[in-house]
Amino acid sequence: MQRYWSEVKQLVRLASPILVAQVAQIAMNFVDTVMAGQVSAVDLAAVSVASSFWLPIILLVQGIIMALTPIVSQLNGARKRDEVRPAVHQGVWLALMVTPLAMTALYFSPLALQLMTVEPVMVAKTTGYLHAILWGLPAFVLFQVLRNFSEGLSHTLPTMVIGFVGLAVNIPANYIFIHGYFGMPKLGGVGCGVATAIVLWAMLLAMLLYVKLSRHFRDIRLFSQLARPNGSRIWRLFRLGFPIAMAIFCEVTLFAVVALMLAPLGAETVASHQIALNFSSLLFMLPLSIGVGVTIRVGHNIGEGLPAHARVAARTGLMLGATVAAGTATLTVLLREQIAAIYTDEPQVIALAAALLLFAAIYQLSDSVQVVAAAALRGYKDTKAIFYVTLVAYWGLGLPTGMILGLTDWIVPRMGPQGFWIGFIVGLTCAAVMLGARLQHVYGRFATPTACHALSKAQ
Repeated sequence: MQRYWSEVKQLVRLASPILVAQVAQIAMNFVDTVMAGQVSAVDLAAVSVASSFWLPIILLVQGIIMALTPIVSQLNGARKRDEVRPAVHQGVWLALMVTPLAMTALYFSPLALQLMTVEPVMVAKTTGYLHAILWGLPAFVLFQVLRNFSEGLSHTLPTMVIGFVGLAVNIPANYIFIHGYFGMPKLGGVGCGVATAIVLWAMLLAMLLYVKLSRHFRDIRLFSQLARPNGSRIWRLFRLGFPIAMAIFCEVTLFAVVALMLAPLGAETVASHQIALNFSSLLFMLPLSIGVGVTIRVGHNIGEGLPAHARVAARTGLMLGATVAAGTATLTVLLREQIAAIYTDEPQVIALAAALLLFAAIYQLSDSVQVVAAAALRGYKDTKAIFYVTLVAYWGLGLPTGMILGLTDWIVPRMGPQGFWIGFIVGLTCAAVMLGARLQHVYGRFATPTACHALSKAQ
């Protein structure tokens, strides 16, 4: 029991800065939304539509780079810190390879708007926003490399500190480029894209300075000499990160597709669905932050050749995540009407959103288990299973269930948004069960120090 309490303290120490950084990120998005909305409804809509293109692309890139965290944490646990620098440099080379592809995809993504019935002025503003923000993409990718390097060394504080650096730059930059202060052009919603690109470069610069000056990284000598690109190591890094990226992509696109399917059911239905989804997304930051800590702790213990300690880290994360989920689910049930009233004052929307929040409360336990189990598997470098489980659970089980219950009378009279939320519960629960079973299998595969050392060497 003492070991579990010690692990809880370690996870809380690692996860707390990540959680605060997530709050800072949400605050930046909130500032963009509010300030664009103050210009006009068209500018607000353009920022919202642009985010639906920007978010999947950056999450794909971020998922690929996330493979660095277990690699660095295992090397750190194995006391091979001299091998961290070349491993991170291969991450830099991979980042430089994927960035042009991501920038090209982002540049041409507004062409999709031409296939829809979208007003020309909103197309122009959305395109302007995306073409402005894409110049911040190289900074975002390199920042993710340094972030995963730092977190892999169990140092999550920079993520929090620099999150607030970004927020501090974001607010004045938005004012300047939205309203045209200090001789800058008045860009409206497009100015949010310019500001975000500047913020991303400011965050990269701050992270570079932090890594360069902090005593925690001095022995790594990260900037002493750039290692040459190693094709085999870059490929292994990509093979480890790509399934993570695709799993994230599957989850993000699932919720986007459901929102589109609900659109014909009316504005009140869409609004209530968005309220429940937005609130549950806020709560999701808690198990997500715990999951980052679990990846670090599992990877570190595997590197040390301590499989029993790695299992304790994973199980502690699952128990901590489940405990947190039980608390947030209880609060969601008890305060569901008050929560809905924060977003709107329309009685019908509040009533429907409160009903959907009951489903959100139910799936919080499954959501917590699946995200922490996936994080533990990342610590073991078992990422392919995450993608396969996500694909089957969300797209093979969850979405079809939601479509059948929400849009057809095949089993019961069509349930509308409630049917899709039951689909979410089915998908997340199946993902939790399958990822849990996979994690149990992985425990057996890495039950000895020899197996752990073999895994650590497979960089």
